[in-house]
Amino acid sequence: MTKYGLRAQVIAFTILPTILIGGILASYFSFHRYYQANDFLIDRAINISEPLAIASEYGIQDQTRTILRRLIGSTHRKNSPMIKSIAIFDTNNQLFVTSNYHRNFDILRLKDDQKIPLLTEVTHEQDSIIIRSPIVDESRFLEYQSTFEQTPKIMGYVALEVNTDEIVLLLYRDTALSFGVVLLGILGSLLLAFAQAKRITGPICAMVSVVEKISLGRLNSRVEGNYSGEIASLQLGINEMAVAMSKHHEEMQDSIDLATSELRETLDQMEVQNIELDITKKKAQQAALVKSEFLANMSHELRTPLNGVIGFARQLLKTQLTTNQIDYLQTIERSAGNLLKIINDILDFSKLEAGKFTLEHIPFDLRDCIDETMHLLAPSAHEKNLELSLIVDPEVPYEVFGDAMRLQQILTNLIGNAIKFTEKGDIKIQIQRIEEQTNRDNKVTLKIMISDSGIGISKKQQAQLFKAFGQADTSITRQYGGTGLGLVITQKLVKEMQGRIELISIPEQGSTFGFTIVIEKSARAALSNIALSRLQKQKVLVFETNEYAALACTQLLRQWKTEPLLAKTEQQWQQFLNTRYDSIVIGYSHVKNLQPLFKYIKQAKSFSGNVIILVNSSDPGIYDTLMAAGVTHCLSKPINHKSFANALISDKTDFNTITYHKALPIFMRKDINVMAVDDNPANLKLISVMLADRTNHVTTCINGQQAVEQAKNHHFDLIFMDIQMPVLDGINACLQIKKGKINYKTPVIAVTAHVLSGEKEQFLQLGMDDCLAKPIDEIALQKMINKWTPNAKVMDGKSLQPRLAPRVKFTQKNLSIDWPLALQQSAGKEELAKELLGMLLTEFVEIKIEVNKALHCDINTLHFAQIIHKFHGGCSYSGVPKLKKVTGLIENELKRGITLELLEPELLELLDELENVAQQAKKHLA
Repeated sequence: MTKYGLRAQVIAFTILPTILIGGILASYFSFHRYYQANDFLIDRAINISEPLAIASEYGIQDQTRTILRRLIGSTHRKNSPMIKSIAIFDTNNQLFVTSNYHRNFDILRLKDDQKIPLLTEVTHEQDSIIIRSPIVDESRFLEYQSTFEQTPKIMGYVALEVNTDEIVLLLYRDTALSFGVVLLGILGSLLLAFAQAKRITGPICAMVSVVEKISLGRLNSRVEGNYSGEIASLQLGINEMAVAMSKHHEEMQDSIDLATSELRETLDQMEVQNIELDITKKKAQQAALVKSEFLANMSHELRTPLNGVIGFARQLLKTQLTTNQIDYLQTIERSAGNLLKIINDILDFSKLEAGKFTLEHIPFDLRDCIDETMHLLAPSAHEKNLELSLIVDPEVPYEVFGDAMRLQQILTNLIGNAIKFTEKGDIKIQIQRIEEQTNRDNKVTLKIMISDSGIGISKKQQAQLFKAFGQADTSITRQYGGTGLGLVITQKLVKEMQGRIELISIPEQGSTFGFTIVIEKSARAALSNIALSRLQKQKVLVFETNEYAALACTQLLRQWKTEPLLAKTEQQWQQFLNTRYDSIVIGYSHVKNLQPLFKYIKQAKSFSGNVIILVNSSDPGIYDTLMAAGVTHCLSKPINHKSFANALISDKTDFNTITYHKALPIFMRKDINVMAVDDNPANLKLISVMLADRTNHVTTCINGQQAVEQAKNHHFDLIFMDIQMPVLDGINACLQIKKGKINYKTPVIAVTAHVLSGEKEQFLQLGMDDCLAKPIDEIALQKMINKWTPNAKVMDGKSLQPRLAPRVKFTQKNLSIDWPLALQQSAGKEELAKELLGMLLTEFVEIKIEVNKALHCDINTLHFAQIIHKFHGGCSYSGVPKLKKVTGLIENELKRGITLELLEPELLELLDELENVAQQAKKHLA
């Protein structure tokens, strides 16, 4: 009803009944008239055909066609408007005579399978009606009358074809007349409907117009006119509504004026407050900027002396020292590392707040990463006589992609807190693999739980736990120390690793921190120094009274397919000492009283030649005491899986010297064939010298194409590849080498001088197996060789110590050449340092020409970036820190897309520094 207007509804309801009733009546009478005429035509045709059938009897008997032709011809002429054709057929259904010959007389003939009807038959064929009347032999009429069972003799039949055109014309005429009458009725109804609609809708439209005026604010508008009935009531209601709205509008206007006045006062106050807030906001932003600058400056100022302390402590560790001196230096290094950790926590928190924190995506060994963390935290647990146990489920993958340093940071924070707030008892770390529906694209979800038996945390204190610069209780800060940032950073790091962290704690009973991380499995097979085949089927007796430590030990043994027996009590221990074992493992935690342990050692030596002691201590003195008592190996808890496996298969008593002394990595010369590729002669010279001390054979190439040709003809155990090189760069060279048949499994190490954030991950994704940063450090180089060729034969069975640069009392900071640094970068070889510096000087003429072109913008930016990259690599090995710094800055800015015009100050500084280096180099090369 609301879709159409009142006028349309009045018209529709008036016309529709007329159309409907008139159409039905017209249709009915037209079709009735048609069928009536049709029946009349058939009756008339029958009245013609039956007399013809009677009259044709004697003509059929006498075979007189002339008389019959005249008879039916006369009949056809008299009824020609109605009859199309008349034909007489004999008993054989053959045409006897017809009134007119035409091609389609077969329409009058019966079908071959039809009999002549006994009575007149009417059929319809297309636009004609066929009447067939039988011709009966009437000469035997009395015989037929005497018996009703005998069928009359049929002599043939008369067929008439009747034309229906007259009936159709009659139908058209009657239909047109009927619908003409209906149309006249519709026109009359339409006129009446429009008149009625105008009478009804006229006043309503006038009232709508008045209502629109009232809605537009013209409240003095009224409905005029004299109306009756419902319309008069509507008129009265609209006028009264207009009066009421006029009064209400006046009252509302008064209220608006009052509210506007109050709002104006409020806005004035808000404007003052907004100005104050804006000033406060600017002060807060300025304070945040000052804080960031302060953190950056503090980082630089504190890291420099701390790195000096750590660096010189490590240098002292390279010298001949007593056990106590090694212990003191390790304490110094550990303390400086703790202080550095506090600084890193503050900086990490600042990065996380600013949203500038990114995670690395590099391959690493998960178990080695965790073992290293446990090794660093173990001394703190041993000092408090806490049992620290690590349990890693067999389903946890070893080779993964991720950020190993940040994972260690999470573990260090949580395990460090567990140690800090636990005075006695156990700390258990359990790592499990959990399956979730989101694990796709070779990713797995790990759940790590750290449980302790410490002081616990109440529900109220847990609410404050993950807030910055705060702890569960203010008294805790005074008692245990700390910045209060560890858990905040941990929570955000876990979130960055697509995980979540949760806490379950009961006061005075302990706490369990559990967190999940999503990590990607590496398709590369795990690299391990463990000879698993030698461990299988070994009979091992384990004597461990601590539940968690026993579980950690036996789980490893079962994973390695040994045959372990576990004795948890002394009674079980005595019971199992009845046969020989390949190894006997004794776990002991009460290191202040070793007398019971000596008794167990003496008993174990009678039943095994390989006695391994697991002690809850990091004191070298205790190790020496136990080794003197006759044990084969002495290891520290928690168990390092590689050290434990090597102890099970090793029968050398000097194995422990590698296990419990945190000394320098062993430098050894291995029987391997390596290839070094670098387009910078100085870089290539240095890395080849370093590799010559550590490998059997070194092949050098100055570009990637030469490396590919060498790889086609020779097998290499390891390839060190520069990234940016002419002819063929390192990435494409690596891909071509991997496609070959000889070195497709050879590890390729990317060697690059300046890696931006994300580039290291990109190198690994493009096919490189690992990355080594320039300048190359001897320790890092040796670790890389040991990592990728763990099973290579050590030549001559000798280990080499790193060459140390000559000691100097001081270095003048204003010198462009730092000669002690040059000696250190050349592995302590003075002749090599001079050669590298001389090779760098030969590049100065060319680099000056290119820099001058850059100052005048006469050189392609990409080409100049390649030149600077190559020159920067040469500066990394020649003891020119200032020159290296300015070239590194230029290279970094070019990578970021800075134009040469904006780099004019740096380019001028580069030219000045080239002159300074050239002048100071004379006294070193004289």
